[in-house]
This record gives sequence, structure tokens and C-alpha cells, in this order.
Amino acid sequence: MQFADIAAHELSSPIEPPQEREFYGGTRRLLKRDVVLVAVETADGEVGYAPGGASSSAMREYFSDATHSGFVDLLEEEIAPAFAGRDLDDAADVHAIVAELDLPDLLESQAASVLDVAYHDIFGKHHGAPIYELLGDGADVARRLPLYASAGMYMPPEGYAEQAAAIRERGFAGYKYRPGLGPEEDLRTIELVREAVGEEMAVMVDAHTWWKLGERSYGFDRVCDLVEAFAEFDPYWVEEPVSPADYDAYADLSSRTSVPLAGGESEESPEGLIELAETGGVDYLQGDVRHHAGYTGCWRAVEHCRGRDVTFVPHNFGTHLGLVANAHLAAAAPGTELLEYPVFGTDSAAMYPFPLAADILTTELDISDGHLTLPDGPGLGVDVNLDAIGEYPYVEGPWTEFVYEES
Repeated sequence: MQFADIAAHELSSPIEPPQEREFYGGTRRLLKRDVVLVAVETADGEVGYAPGGASSSAMREYFSDATHSGFVDLLEEEIAPAFAGRDLDDAADVHAIVAELDLPDLLESQAASVLDVAYHDIFGKHHGAPIYELLGDGADVARRLPLYASAGMYMPPEGYAEQAAAIRERGFAGYKYRPGLGPEEDLRTIELVREAVGEEMAVMVDAHTWWKLGERSYGFDRVCDLVEAFAEFDPYWVEEPVSPADYDAYADLSSRTSVPLAGGESEESPEGLIELAETGGVDYLQGDVRHHAGYTGCWRAVEHCRGRDVTFVPHNFGTHLGLVANAHLAAAAPGTELLEYPVFGTDSAAMYPFPLAADILTTELDISDGHLTLPDGPGLGVDVNLDAIGEYPYVEGPWTEFVYEES
């Protein structure tokens, strides 16, 4: 196989009108969601697709304009020429060519991610096999996957409870929300959520806001006390309760609480995922094929978790193309029982409108009763809607803004 062309497209899905969400010490403005769609064509005319995971914040460290444009230019102007005329015997060759460019770890991992996913899409199409079969290597794979609903972003405690009840009515296995209202209100929120959904439904808490509040960020001792107070309401896990780079804090917090902890989405590479798992500080490791070197990189993390007291559960917070890409990984990974499903729209169960999330595909996914049934077609098994490139033109500027109150 040879990659003859690598094309990357920037798309935006405006949130109109922009939304404002109040949190502890400020307001978050939601303006749009951005997407990078990557298409790779081989010398034989076969095409594979992949969702780009690079965010503007990831670009900021390496490009002055801090937009998706930097990632698109990197793929088309630096990486594509490196593949010209190069034979690819397997996915490892894709990673080797990207590594030759000596990029920073984060960019290498994210560039390798899109090319690895596209490679698997092409390879599966060529051999008439879905990606989950390629990864499973003959093992039995369940195509019907339970989903946990990912929603809940900065609202009054009663709002979270109302949303959780709506999520439960749709049959989802769990509800994940994002607190950040202040310690007392955060504790009240999980109490109301648990009352709303009953004892059987899983409740996940994505606590990344706790260490992003500037002067109002929760101190470590407060985080320890709050997480342990959450134990009364039986959270399935608390996600990123401390800064992702602070492995010592993860390990220390884990030793002080009975509540399961989760993390990994912010790691720059598969090596980072494995290093986090080795700390013993997380019970759930959250890799993402859009961020962590595609299937090849994430599978290393899956294998690392095998036989250890840590469960691999894919992170997913993008379009339906990203959902399907991570679903193939979840279906094939032994011990993985859940997949993250972001709920977008305008009803009480949704986070905010993001129509491009579904419109990026012409394939209508089989999502019902809180489950996704994976398509059984070759490769990713879905058709990409190329008309979306023109229907959702890229909009300059950040997708979200944080405005902090002056102390």
C-alpha cells in the first residue's frame, strides 16, 4: 500500500446563539465546535477516513495562530510529502514514517492517530473486514455496545438532576456530568443526581474543572475530602479530579479514597497512558484513537491493562465518525464494557447543539435503548458525508471562552 494523497478539511458547527454557562468564579461561553476530517487515498484509489483530534489548545504550543489550520497544514505540507512513494507493509510503517519527522510528542501522536485510523479503514475495506475483526484477531466480538451518556455542563444542581432523569429514560447505562459550581454545590449535585436516577444507573463525574478555576481551583486536601464525600452516592468513577500531569496526586488521592478514579484523555501519547496506568492512581484508563496514535497506540494500552487492576474505557467527545472509530476499539478490547456517547441537541438530555456531529456521516447509526450496534461493513463500516465540507465552513476563533470573575 502507498499513500498517494492526504487531505485534511477544517469544519465548524456554530452554536447559535452562543451559550453562557456559569461556574464557580466565572462564565464559560460556548461558540462552536470544530472538526478536522482527514481523507487518505492510496495509489490504487482506495480511500480511508479519520476524525482529527487536534484541538486549538494543542496547537497553541507549536503554532502562533492556535487554530486547526496548523494541524491541517502539518498533515498536508509536511507529512504527506514524507509518504510519497513509500511502501506500507503494515500500520507500523505508518508510525515509523511519522516518527522520522521528529515532531513534538503530542503532534506526532495526533498525526499518527489520523493516519493509523485511515490505514485501518483502507485495510479493512480492501480485505472486506470491519476493523473490530482485524483488532480482535478472530475472537468473538459483541457488536452491540452499551453507552454511557456524556452531558451535564455547568448548570444548577436541579438542572443536572433533570438531565440525568431524561438520560435514564433513554436507556443509557450511565450519565456523566461536569461539575464546577463550588464544593458545596458540587456535593449537592451528585446527591440530587443519584436521587433522580436511582441506585442502578452508573454516575460518572468529570471533574476537570476543579483544577482549572484559577484562584478558586480546589486545593488537593479539598479534592480528597470532596471525592470521599461523593462515596456515599456511589459514583462509577471521578474523572481527572487533579491535573493530569500530576501522577503523584493521582496516586495519593487513590490511596485516600474508595472512589474509583479515571483519567488518560489528556495524555500526549500511548506511552503516557501506560505510565499513568502504572502509577496505580487510576481504575479506568481512557485512551482515544483520535489522540493516542490510533488503533496501534491504543491497543498497546489495552494490552497493558490486560490482567491488571485497571480497565480500558475509550474516551470519545466528538462526532459520530469519532464515535464509530472508538467503538471498533471498544468492541475488540477485552474487558471494555462501556463507550462514551456525547449527547448533543436542544432537548433536556443534551449538552448543546452540534448538528455536524451526526451530519458528518451519511450512514445513520443504530443507536437505541442506550446501545450502539456497530455496522458490520468493511473498515469503519460507515460512509462519510463529503457535502458537509461545504455545508459547515470553518469559522475562525476559539470554540469556547472562559471569563473569570475578578477577585
